[in-house]
Amino acid sequence: MHRTQRLSVIALLAALSFILMLISQFPIIPGATFLKMDFSFIPIFFGAILLDLRAGYLVLLLRSILKVLLDGAGVNDYIGLPMNIIGLGVLLLGLYWGMQAGKNWQWRALLKGGIAGTLGLTITMMLLNVVYAMPLYACFANFDIAKTIGTKVYLTYMVLPFNLIEGSILTLLSGFILMGFKNVFIRLKRQM
Repeated sequence: MHRTQRLSVIALLAALSFILMLISQFPIIPGATFLKMDFSFIPIFFGAILLDLRAGYLVLLLRSILKVLLDGAGVNDYIGLPMNIIGLGVLLLGLYWGMQAGKNWQWRALLKGGIAGTLGLTITMMLLNVVYAMPLYACFANFDIAKTIGTKVYLTYMVLPFNLIEGSILTLLSGFILMGFKNVFIRLKRQM
C-alpha cells in the first residue's frame, strides 16, 4: 500500500471516530453521569486490524486532536482526554495481542484479547484516577472527589464497573461488526 493511501485510510478512520465520539456519548453508571462512553473505539480498532497497531494508535491520537480543536470542553477534556487515550490504547493493545496482530480471526482470540484489554483498561483507569485525575480535578476544577464522594466509593462503585462495562461493550460490538463482515475485512486487509 502506498503511503498516501495508508494516510488516507487513517485520516478517514480518525474522522469517523471523532464523529462517533460526538454523537454517541452516554453514561452507563447511574449517579456517575460524568463518566460517559462512546463508540469512537470501533474505527480505532479497525485501523489496527486492517493496517497495524501503530495505525490504530495514530487514529486514536488524531481523533483526540480533532476533539480538542473542534469540540474542546475545557478542563474536562484536558484532564479526561489523556486518560481516555491511554485507556483505549491499553484496550486496543489487548485486542490486537489476542487476535495475534490481525492474523487470528476467531471469536475465541478476540474474546481472549478483549478480556486482557478490558482488565488492563480497568486497572489503568483506576490508577490514573488516583494519581492523575482526582488531584487535577481538585486543583483546577474545584471538584474534590475524595471529599464529595469518597475515594473508595468513587473507585469501587463508579470507575471499576464503568471500565469493565465499557471494555466489554466495545469488545463485543467491535467483534460482532468484525466477524459479521469478516470476509470483507480480510479482503481489505490483503489490499492494504
